[in-house]
Amino acid sequence: MPEQADIGHSKDTSGAQSPPVDEDEISLLDLLIVLAKHKRLVLGMPLAAGILAAVISLLLPSIYTGTAKILPPQQSASAASALLNQLGGALGGLGGLAGGALGVRNPNDLYIGMLKSRTVADNLIARFDLNKIYKQELQSTTRTELQNSTSIAAGRDGIIAIEVDDKDPKRAAELANAYVEELMKLTKVLAVTEASQRRLFFERQLLQAKDSLTSAEISARQGLQKGGLAQVDAQGRSMIEVTARLRAQISAKEVQLGSMRTFAAEGNPELQRTQQEMEALRRELARVEGASPVSAVGKRDVSGSSGLDNLGRLRDVKYYEFLYELLAKQYELAKIDEAKDATVIQVMDQAIEPDRRSRPKRTLIVLLSAFTAFFFGILSAFILETISKTANDPQQAERLRSVRTYLAWRR
Repeated sequence: MPEQADIGHSKDTSGAQSPPVDEDEISLLDLLIVLAKHKRLVLGMPLAAGILAAVISLLLPSIYTGTAKILPPQQSASAASALLNQLGGALGGLGGLAGGALGVRNPNDLYIGMLKSRTVADNLIARFDLNKIYKQELQSTTRTELQNSTSIAAGRDGIIAIEVDDKDPKRAAELANAYVEELMKLTKVLAVTEASQRRLFFERQLLQAKDSLTSAEISARQGLQKGGLAQVDAQGRSMIEVTARLRAQISAKEVQLGSMRTFAAEGNPELQRTQQEMEALRRELARVEGASPVSAVGKRDVSGSSGLDNLGRLRDVKYYEFLYELLAKQYELAKIDEAKDATVIQVMDQAIEPDRRSRPKRTLIVLLSAFTAFFFGILSAFILETISKTANDPQQAERLRSVRTYLAWRR
């Protein structure tokens, strides 16, 4: 009997509870009922959205993209830097230092910045009459339109891609190629390569040395005309040349140290080595002139004798002649390197007239619009069903009226 009671109790209990699986099936069935009830909304909204998107996409103008790809010059050591290092202590590694200090660290970023410059944009605007094409009166507005229609980026492979969008496929390709042409023109004007920067650096130094040499020669000529030149033997003349050479080497080292301090700390081994070399040259100059290292540099043999005074002027001439010779050698080597780098920009892919539009992507627009509208349709169906059930429940209807009252901005 107890077993039968337990069995009966077990049957009653199992009969009173409903399995969780049945609840899930009923819940899913309710969802399907709601969707079927509002099938016109669920299916009609994406259909209408798709038709509307198709009409709008057909009205949008076709845009074509012209693409050009260039390979900018890669950062590398120049031949002149290697040759300058072979000139020995007289040059003091000045050419190699200038190349390292003035060389381009990131060529891709530099050339992308040049392509996006206002100079290039204005040249393209004038070349293609973009003010009229874009229907803009202000140059700045046309420049912004061109910028928005252009994409310039460098890939991981180091290749720079120039993409220009335009309604005319031929003009899109011409604009992309024109960017490359304007970049080549700009590189001829600006010193962007390591060789061209070194050439400009030594050109300025050479002009200064030439002016100083001219002034020293004029001063020596005037002194000779007034007081004549004291008799100097071969040993004396040799000492003058040695002194002038040492002074020129010290000046080169000072220029080298000044350039190094722009990027190197005081603890840099190369900087310390150059300082030691310059101190050694100063001690040697002091020994030759018979003075201390502090007062030896730049000392002139000035005395009451006009002949000795003229000897000091002659030593200055020799000094500037030697310095001018050093800078002239470096300047010529930089010009050779610059001539080698004249055509540094290589065009990998020249832009051709595109045969297919790049946008609008009409199929994608229609599919995305219909897909988005389908979800909004489902959401709207459940909202309408909730409102319908709430209206049939008096308690929920009263709460819904309260919400409407607050939304009506009434006190």
